[in-house]
Amino acid sequence: MAGRRSDDERYARSVGARSIFLNLPDAVFRGYEGEAQIMGMPRPEDPAPIEALARELGRLKPRHVYFPLGVGNHVDHQLTRAAGIALLGGPHDEPSESVAVGPGLLGRLLFYEDSPYAQRIGFERLDQLPGHALATMPHDISLAPEYSELGDFVDRKVEGIRVYASQVDSLFGSDGAMAEAVRSRATRVGQLGGIGPAERYWRAISSLFVGEADTFSFSA
Repeated sequence: MAGRRSDDERYARSVGARSIFLNLPDAVFRGYEGEAQIMGMPRPEDPAPIEALARELGRLKPRHVYFPLGVGNHVDHQLTRAAGIALLGGPHDEPSESVAVGPGLLGRLLFYEDSPYAQRIGFERLDQLPGHALATMPHDISLAPEYSELGDFVDRKVEGIRVYASQVDSLFGSDGAMAEAVRSRATRVGQLGGIGPAERYWRAISSLFVGEADTFSFSA
């Protein structure tokens, strides 16, 4: 955990960002063992960190909030995604009683496609997620894809990932494989969006504003 935190701090310094740690241990330190468990279903006694995140978001009041989409099903990413969905509150034609920051995140909350899992499975569509992944999404919320063309930022992304020395080999096998995976994924995402190498995010919006053919809505 100390090594992971050190990587986070180094990366934050390199891009002029500030890290805030909630001191929540990774899955392997909460008793999950082996790939089958780490990429399996969260345990009932292992809740999503909704209140901790609500408290910090209410204090910081960020303009945009990015949560993992949970591609690849890493249990920590699944729980964080669940927290993001819960923080949307809902339904949005009614006052939210669950979490104070509820509807205020609508339009500001985006889900990112988890690396390296999105590249490994060739993730392209939301229906590639397990059926339960977005089952708790409020019925009046849709996810709209947004593409961000990277340009020279592809190389900066590779350099940024290199800062995470404790994870590069275990996740990618080698530095060279990491660089190739990042560039290959960016190229494919750009093709999906009809642009150059890119990243894609999924913004939570009101279904009232759905107009794009590639926007997805969900039934509660």
